[in-house]
Amino acid sequence: MDQHKLTGLMFGSFNPVHTAHLIIASHFVQFTDIKEVWFVLSPLNPFKDKEQILDQEKRKHLLKLAIEDNPAFKLCETELHLPIPSYTINTLGKLAIDFPDRNFVLLMGEDNLNDFDKWKDYQDILEKVSIYVYPRGEKTSSPFLDHPKVRKIHAPRFEISSTMIRKAFAEGKDLRYVVPDKVFRQIKSGGYYV
Repeated sequence: MDQHKLTGLMFGSFNPVHTAHLIIASHFVQFTDIKEVWFVLSPLNPFKDKEQILDQEKRKHLLKLAIEDNPAFKLCETELHLPIPSYTINTLGKLAIDFPDRNFVLLMGEDNLNDFDKWKDYQDILEKVSIYVYPRGEKTSSPFLDHPKVRKIHAPRFEISSTMIRKAFAEGKDLRYVVPDKVFRQIKSGGYYV
């Protein structure tokens, strides 16, 4: 595997992007063999509660503001152009076609590993890419932790979530250190999440 092209994929709706996303992504670049992290912006799940959901263009703009100063970070819009609902296996297939010189690694919170066997074609995902797991929430006892393609990374643990951030903004809380400064200013000036 060409380590110079090893690229981590962090999937999410980023509603909104926050400092925990960025710190964890930076940790992967600084302390693992990953050279770049691509933030894969997902269309919002049609089954999720639509309350306080920013439209795609606003979420994309906030994400661009958050990562524009870091050359190791990139916005990936591939999933926005695929049929909905979006499935990780389809996104990985499209990325493999569009970027054949890249070796991708799926970055996943430990909590997501508990339900990984419910993901569409999860066996194929494990054949295509490795998965680097970072701690999040409760510890998991997932059998996937023993899989040879799954690697647990000792990264910082955060109790920050986009759901908490949206609620706090709606309550008028000052979150200038929870989201990047440019993101904070845009959310305030745009009147998002109120």
